[in-house]
Amino acid sequence: MSVFVLEGIGEIVAGDDLAALIAGAAGSRLEHGDILAVTSKIISKAEGRQVAAADREQAITDETVRTVATRAFPGGVTRIVENRQGLVMAAAGVDASNTPDGTVLLLPVDPDASARALRTTLCERTGLRLGVIITDTVGRPWREGQTDIAIGAAGVAVLDDLRGTDDAFGRRLFVTVAAVADEIAGAADLVKGKTSGNPVAVVRGLGRLVLEPSAGPGEADAPGATRLLRPSENDMFRLGSAEAHAEGFADGRAEGFADGYAAGLAAAGLAAASAGSAAGAAVGDPASVTE
Repeated sequence: MSVFVLEGIGEIVAGDDLAALIAGAAGSRLEHGDILAVTSKIISKAEGRQVAAADREQAITDETVRTVATRAFPGGVTRIVENRQGLVMAAAGVDASNTPDGTVLLLPVDPDASARALRTTLCERTGLRLGVIITDTVGRPWREGQTDIAIGAAGVAVLDDLRGTDDAFGRRLFVTVAAVADEIAGAADLVKGKTSGNPVAVVRGLGRLVLEPSAGPGEADAPGATRLLRPSENDMFRLGSAEAHAEGFADGRAEGFADGYAAGLAAAGLAAASAGSAAGAAVGDPASVTE
């Protein structure tokens, strides 16, 4: 496997033809089975997702679907959230780097659709069987530092399902599904870098993961990187520690009040029944007299 950058793409503005710029930077260097790893920043810029934002925090709030975890620090609050794209990441993916003051970059509205459009045009212009992965940088639970992952993909098998195969000792594998799109994104980031101005890398040698072009967003392209998203209800770490504690405390408190209220009602009912029986006996109520 080899990985190299495409130099000379330059700064991207809204409306730029990314396929033309990438094809121009690549020249005749692309081959069948190549995978292009494209930084999400240039997709967002080309799609006009660079927006004015005097308050980045409000932009994060606007892009948030669900808050997963928060942690206060001297300058504010770090928020890990699920954003509109279904991705769980810090600050909803809202980025204030490599963009003019007073603006922020939002992630593409539909990264898989962006990847499909880019791949379709590149395949048409080059006549090659190519894959496209759109990458973004994230942190990870339990691990220091950041790495790139695939947030959009087209024409690439994003998972390599090894379940049902045997390991080197002949033992059957039952749970191993390699997240190859994320591994490709991480490899591409090693050569793209964060400050080099090279937003596109070519990964060569993984043609077995590149699918045949389709006429549209069909079986070869869908569901893209969306397939890598785990539903929150299936995630063992759906909430941050503070949020889980608060939720458990609130549930316990509500249950305690409910139990106390029910017990109070029961006690009040018994007291009322006892008082009624005594009153009936005092006035000779037949219903209150035991034969």
